[in-house]
Amino acid sequence: MAPSQAERARGFLELHARDTPLLAPNPWDAGSAKLLAQLGFEALATTSSGFAATLGRLDGSVSREEALAHAAAIVDATAVPVSADLENGFAEDPAGVAQTVRDAIGAGLAGCSIEDFTGDDSGPIYCLEHAVARIGAAARAAHEGSVHLVLTARAENHIHGIQDLDDTIARLRAYGEAGADVLYAPGLTRIADIRRVVGAVAPRPLNVLAFPGAPGVAELSAAGVRRISVGGAFAFAAIDAVAQAARELREQGTYGFLERARAGSALARRAFGGG
Repeated sequence: MAPSQAERARGFLELHARDTPLLAPNPWDAGSAKLLAQLGFEALATTSSGFAATLGRLDGSVSREEALAHAAAIVDATAVPVSADLENGFAEDPAGVAQTVRDAIGAGLAGCSIEDFTGDDSGPIYCLEHAVARIGAAARAAHEGSVHLVLTARAENHIHGIQDLDDTIARLRAYGEAGADVLYAPGLTRIADIRRVVGAVAPRPLNVLAFPGAPGVAELSAAGVRRISVGGAFAFAAIDAVAQAARELREQGTYGFLERARAGSALARRAFGGG
């Protein structure tokens, strides 16, 4: 029997309490979710940029309804816990963010993330007081029912040109105090900074994004990081693989890509139940 939603959510939170980081890759559709689960990953997280790419759009252009329907499809594809990237909650106000989180529970998710990016590059980060109110409302919605949805609060400074580690730490600590279960500051790459953040937010677990120049898994583990995700990287690696195969066909007139396709087909058969 497949685990219930409450069991998946509980198990997802427990995966953050181990001595080694949870590796939580980011599928972009049901097939990639099945593949990653078959390869042995214990939990998955959706990617807003990867999903947008499947629709031929850029990140930030997906609606709440589209994101939640996509998340539900990922949940249905596999029995492992799934957390959803819900961007800024698709709302400015705390009540709207809370409703998004309730809808996330309705989609069958084990967790979700809410960020403090406004969507406006001229003023990219919500002021701290408003950001904390939004996370507090999200946490209450996440934890009010029989399913303890694992809430990840994201401080977006470092991927929006604000290299202010003190502010990032202050935000993460405030989000933890407001009820977030996991904390996340995408864009951190220096191990000294990551160690400092881990120490500052403890005992809340820290998620680190695989990012150009970021330390490897073993070094992050030694620093106390408890979850590592890849964002849209796997999705865009797949897009690049298609582009390479297409260029070979168009520019060279050869079929070297068929060997990789054969290996991919075998992986798909195993992941999708075809033996």
